Amino acid sequence: MQLVGLTAALAAAAGTAAAGLAAPTSPASAGSSLNPAQAEALTAARIDRRDLGSRDLSRFELSLSSTQKAAQEAKAAQVAKARAAQLAANATITERRALALAAAKATAAKKAAAATKAAAAAKAAALAKAAAEAKAEQQAEAKAEAEERAAATSMRITLPTTGYHLTAHFGQGGSRWASNHTGLDFAAPTGTPVRSVLPGEVIQAEFAGAYGRQVKVRHSDGTVTSYGHMSEFTVNVGDVVAAGTQVGSIGMSGNTTGPHVHFEVLLGGSDQVDPEPWLRDHGVNP
Repeated sequence: MQLVGLTAALAAAAGTAAAGLAAPTSPASAGSSLNPAQAEALTAARIDRRDLGSRDLSRFELSLSSTQKAAQEAKAAQVAKARAAQLAANATITERRALALAAAKATAAKKAAAATKAAAAAKAAALAKAAAEAKAEQQAEAKAEAEERAAATSMRITLPTTGYHLTAHFGQGGSRWASNHTGLDFAAPTGTPVRSVLPGEVIQAEFAGAYGRQVKVRHSDGTVTSYGHMSEFTVNVGDVVAAGTQVGSIGMSGNTTGPHVHFEVLLGGSDQVDPEPWLRDHGVNP
């Protein structure tokens, strides 16, 4: 509709201009062919066409201004929309970056915690290893000391009893024995403890005829020591004894004339030797 009005206005304006060029502008000129009434009507028509063209032009300009304003508003709205979209995109990017940074920080914190935990575990393992090594070293030292003590103990020797006096020696003859005396007699009150002279294992603890209650102990080098005429046993076969361990008590069992212990030394378990020098060789003097 605006375009039709614009066209009409332009046509009217053009007609007016053409009429002004083609026809005389003065009433005198028009009067040569038109009567006054016609001339006045023509003039009025021309004025009307001019006014119409002017109004149409004004409408066109108003319409154009409105269209331009609407286009500007649309463009402004489009620009605002694009700017809002850009701002939203920037906000999304910022949010994503923040999330990525937070995730990276969380990952770094986890890695740091894991590293700290691993370091603590490694330190604990190192401490445990050091403690175990120290304990093993202490155990080894204790074992070595125990072995040294055992070795020292194995070399230690003691006399078979205390508070004694010797009443018969090795090889001594007399009516009291069927043959020469085979040991060394330590006389002491009945009940006095009789002790193993060296560490060893009890291989006999029984009544043995003329020897009475007799205990035999085998030592590490194969030597056997024998203790006879005792009133009681304080060990059993298979017992492991240390030097000085009580094996029985002084008595008068078997073939004897008084309370004493008959002590013998049998090298290799059978070869009888004089106990006196054997005891001295091992560090004690009966």
